[in-house]
Amino acid sequence: MRFAQPLALIALLVVPLLLALWLHNERRRHASAARFSSLALLPNLVPRRPGRLRYVPLGLFLLALTAMILGAARPHTHLSIPRKEATVVLAIDVSRSMTATDVRPSRLDAARNAGDAFLAKVPSTYNVALVAFGSRAFLAVAPTTDHTLVRTGLAGLTSGEGTAIGDAILLSAQVGQRQKAREGVVPPTTVLLISDGARDGGRVAPLTAAKRAKALGVTISTVLVGTPNGIVTTPLVGGYQEQIHVPPSPGTLQAVARTTGGEFFRVRTSAALDKVYEHLATRVGHRTVDREVTDVFAGGSIVVLLLSGALSMFWFRRIL
Repeated sequence: MRFAQPLALIALLVVPLLLALWLHNERRRHASAARFSSLALLPNLVPRRPGRLRYVPLGLFLLALTAMILGAARPHTHLSIPRKEATVVLAIDVSRSMTATDVRPSRLDAARNAGDAFLAKVPSTYNVALVAFGSRAFLAVAPTTDHTLVRTGLAGLTSGEGTAIGDAILLSAQVGQRQKAREGVVPPTTVLLISDGARDGGRVAPLTAAKRAKALGVTISTVLVGTPNGIVTTPLVGGYQEQIHVPPSPGTLQAVARTTGGEFFRVRTSAALDKVYEHLATRVGHRTVDREVTDVFAGGSIVVLLLSGALSMFWFRRIL
């Protein structure tokens, strides 16, 4: 929390001063009563002593005064509120290594399923785009609020060669910048990139593309899918088969997420991939705003002040 008028907080010194004056007055009042009465006769004149109850109205009054002074300092706080407009780009690796079945039914199928789960949680007002990348990156589905169309695009993805991660990052960032919100400004763009490895081909280096995305205000979260036991089987001439080990490579994806202010996730099962998307759907669904909360402090101080006076009158027939 911050204050627009911090000098007003100096008035908080009044709070302990008033407490000290009240305590001094109480001691004087008791001393004066003792001089003009017999302490032995007090139980016959007063049915019961107020005890600690007498501190309650005072405590509420000082609390109300503190809240009032804090309100005068114009406090501001950060609040998380739902976004109404945003662009989410799903960037999915369709390279040959994504056909490995170490994540069931395959890495690519797991990515598709997680994409479907994510779309079910994305607000209907969000534009969602689908970028696929193998030896090159291409826009499979342009940004649209028709999420059924994106699901159709996910189902139609087929594997290819290469892993042009940098090209996919740059294309995804540019796609988001082409959108315009109702207010005439570009809505925030978040890229969710799923891949199992490092760059293999492409025209732009991943970190170069990530720096350009950051300059555009685009956040990229990356998901590494696969296990060290991943194997791709390739048919050879003569009926033979070649088995190629394709363990996931996290380095590039970690660097991309770190550069753009996104998050990196390491996922080894399709179920865990669903949970990653649930987490990310929550993040892109809210934005943080700086709001002045003077009205909260002012309203609260009035309520507490009235409560303090009411209790004092009810218990002691006097204000404090």
